[in-house]
Amino acid sequence: MGSVGAKEVPVLLSPEGVRTDGRRVDELRPIRIEAGALKHADGSAYVEWGANKVMAAVYGPREVHPRHLQQNTKAVIQCKYNMAAFSVDERKRPGLDRRSQEISKVIAEALESVVFVEEFPRTSIDVYIEVLQANAGTRCAGLTAASVALADAGIPMVDLLPAVAVGKAGGALVLDLNKAEDNFGEADLPMAIVPQSGRLVLLQMEGHVTQEELARALEMGVQGTRQVYDKMRQALRDRYASAPSAEAAQ
Repeated sequence: MGSVGAKEVPVLLSPEGVRTDGRRVDELRPIRIEAGALKHADGSAYVEWGANKVMAAVYGPREVHPRHLQQNTKAVIQCKYNMAAFSVDERKRPGLDRRSQEISKVIAEALESVVFVEEFPRTSIDVYIEVLQANAGTRCAGLTAASVALADAGIPMVDLLPAVAVGKAGGALVLDLNKAEDNFGEADLPMAIVPQSGRLVLLQMEGHVTQEELARALEMGVQGTRQVYDKMRQALRDRYASAPSAEAAQ
């Protein structure tokens, strides 16, 4: 263990390239996705990603509230990302803080880039993301859950939208940061990429990387989002392969 000021900084990467949780630099944490987790939402999804636990629900298209947000030519995507008070080690103050508002905005903009919003003018598509347990990468898990929930609701999209974070920890680029890497690493770049086209629709960065490292981080993000995408598709296959047919329901 090293120290910076009063903080104890863990060794984030061993000489053999092994991270604090036993992963290699290019490995994702375990991911489990369940589509249709909520009975009363139009669409929903539950995601466990490492120690993160995230629920997303979609309602709409429906009447816009408040009415002044209505758009005559397209649907409005309204997103509310919230971290439950019990989701972190130290109890979080309930309600939307500045960080939650910022993440709500960037997720809504990312989803709008893949949803055919022009098909539903003067309506609202409401997306609710609740983080039940947080352990680094909640915006990526939330966006992934929201995308599956939109598909579950039957909202037409260009494609599903997987997200993943690439960061720099222990001097090396790493895929899907864990909590220690998020807290003590040198950089964090959450991103969302449309798999079929490779279009980057969300990229944020905290910290510093070189131009060469940024190019490599984007390559790692492409590979990571493809793996997440496969999990998303499988969750939807499982949901509808096990759903009773209309004839059987009658």
